[in-house]
Amino acid sequence: MLEIGSKAPEFCAKNQDDVEIHSRDLKGKWIVLYFYPKDLTPGCTTEACDFTASEPEFDDLDAVILGVSPDDTAKHRKFIEKKELSITLLSDEDKKMCEDFGVWQLKKFMGKEYMGVVRTTFIINPEGEIAALWTKVRVKGHVEAVKDKLKQLQSK
Repeated sequence: MLEIGSKAPEFCAKNQDDVEIHSRDLKGKWIVLYFYPKDLTPGCTTEACDFTASEPEFDDLDAVILGVSPDDTAKHRKFIEKKELSITLLSDEDKKMCEDFGVWQLKKFMGKEYMGVVRTTFIINPEGEIAALWTKVRVKGHVEAVKDKLKQLQSK
């Protein structure tokens, strides 16, 4: 798992409109990078809607919000249209980003073990370093906590 202060892995992934988003193009910006398991599921929908509702405040903090899951770009488009999301969703079908960021892990559910995305959020500073991270995220109140931490980091 990555740690606070370490360099964030470089990434390049297609967004919901099949446009490649490269981390190198975001240098100098704050990035809220959150990984979630699956589009159109209850927890993931709540998290995406909460980030969308708070997006203007993140814009004011010069931060870009990127959600990442293994879903394909078509499924992301459907998710965005159905839930009226305004945030950017990145498709990580080959799970390279998930592996690079250490969120593709063994999970257990109802006695079964399987590999999957552990809900995790990173704040990456303008220098490309991990400034904050949350693992095994509980959705309720999470976006507020991320926003508060971002404000705190920027006031240093």
